[in-house]
Amino acid sequence: MQLHDLKPARGAHRPARRVGRGTGSGRGKTSGRGQKGQNARSEGFRLGFEGGQMPFSQRIPKLPGFKNPFKKIYSVVNVSKLSRFKDGTKVDAATLLEAGLVHAGVDIKVLGAGGLKRKLAVEAHAFSNSAREAIEKAGGSVTVLGEPRKIGPRRTAAKAPRPVPAATPAPAAKPGREKKGVPPAAVEEATPPDEA
Repeated sequence: MQLHDLKPARGAHRPARRVGRGTGSGRGKTSGRGQKGQNARSEGFRLGFEGGQMPFSQRIPKLPGFKNPFKKIYSVVNVSKLSRFKDGTKVDAATLLEAGLVHAGVDIKVLGAGGLKRKLAVEAHAFSNSAREAIEKAGGSVTVLGEPRKIGPRRTAAKAPRPVPAATPAPAAKPGREKKGVPPAAVEEATPPDEA
């Protein structure tokens, strides 16, 4: 078979409808649109138009919030599921995938639901605090896979403790300034009342 021998399946390519090509064609004059009216015009109506009533897309309630494009999705494993492995086993992504506890190609997070009595060396991309405590309490070890999350300089500066400003002494009150060319206001002395 050569490239020029390839043909599309029967019915895959249907001929286009040629409208407005004379009355003998069967779709001449009004071209299959009927006479007059909104649908006979070239404009017609836009998608989602409902004749003037409030369109469906506008009348339904909109939920608040947004979809976070940076959301991290993990394949979750609880500590209780790790009890199936023997003492001293190194539990990594390949071991968990072989046991059917995680999905392939997804980062792994270990959560602390349930109990653990085996000493295991667990490797995962994230651990909850309770899972870390449970594994270490049983005598095992925890290894976080992947690079640590990088924080930009602005966030680093925001997280750094701010220095406490030193207490400055209050400024002394300035004496009032006298205006040039204006005599000081006369002070009237209080005179004692006449003795009767």
